Amino acid sequence: MQERVYNFSAGPAVLPLSVLRKAQEELLCLPDAGCSVLEVSHRARPFDEIIIQTETNIRKLLNVPDNYRILFLQGGALLQFAMIPMNFLKNTGKKADYLISGTWSKTALGEAKTQGETNILWDGAESGFRRKPKPEEYTGNPEAAYCYTCSNETIQGVQWREYPDTGDIPLVCDASSDIFSRSVDISRFGIYFACAQKNAGPAGVTIVIIRDDLVERSPKELPKMLNYKVLSDGRSMVNTPPCFAVYMVKLVTEWLLDHIGGLEKMEQRNAEKAKYLYDVIDRSHGFYRGHADKEYRSMMNVPFVLPSEELTKKFLDGAKTHHLTQLSGHRSVGGCRASIYNAMPEEGVLALRDFMLDFARKNG
Repeated sequence: MQERVYNFSAGPAVLPLSVLRKAQEELLCLPDAGCSVLEVSHRARPFDEIIIQTETNIRKLLNVPDNYRILFLQGGALLQFAMIPMNFLKNTGKKADYLISGTWSKTALGEAKTQGETNILWDGAESGFRRKPKPEEYTGNPEAAYCYTCSNETIQGVQWREYPDTGDIPLVCDASSDIFSRSVDISRFGIYFACAQKNAGPAGVTIVIIRDDLVERSPKELPKMLNYKVLSDGRSMVNTPPCFAVYMVKLVTEWLLDHIGGLEKMEQRNAEKAKYLYDVIDRSHGFYRGHADKEYRSMMNVPFVLPSEELTKKFLDGAKTHHLTQLSGHRSVGGCRASIYNAMPEEGVLALRDFMLDFARKNG
């Protein structure tokens, strides 16, 4: 069997090893099903138990209030970028407020513009998307359809510490790259969603946590697969759901509950892992330069640049010989990026830290 590497990919990303082993163990025959989870009908009792348990786990982890529904949808975050304005902006006569702090909130804005009028409350493009806005830098529209933000910008490595206060205006949050990484107050949001493949499971399923009153606002004329109320009434099974991906989210949430001990402990672990790398960057005398401003640095994604393209290539090539992979930065930022999601073990981050220190000593 080929040796596993430390995979720092931004997504699809590393999964807990114990989760992969559990999936391997049950892949041939799901307990009490008589067949694989890849074969079981989504209408059968074994899968019904899986989707119910997955929702139960998410409610427990995030302390989801009773007046919120949890959906397991397809199409990734990109479909949510369009579905949200389809359901809550189009033909309302209102505008939607957008806080643009990086590539993904900018992409969401572009999709929203296909459905209705939008208003940019704040745009970090001029600063190179190095931070989130301060409360005094924007004023929301009290008549807005909703206010949209991205919790953690995967590419630029900027993350909210405190989410914006939008009052009675529904706050919509893309939490794709930091869901389950820390405790959040779900009651602050109208919609809190995440594609699974960064921090919650494999590609193929998107978790949508949506408040009851918003579900009821979905226009009847929308197609079934784009209508939150239809999807909610159908318990995410209007068509065949991504059964295996939901099953994997179940295993990941069980790992968070039983092995980690909940999100407060997960947050502590994530803060420690991030500190290892940021300390190297800050003490390197400019050899490594982080992209994000310190106050807004992400615990999930650590982008940094080296003094030259030649050194960057040498760094990436050398990292591979130490089993440290998928460290190339996004083309819009350049350099390197280490994605250190929940499932990245501490020893993987320490291995990267030690390589960074050694590389700087030899090449600085």
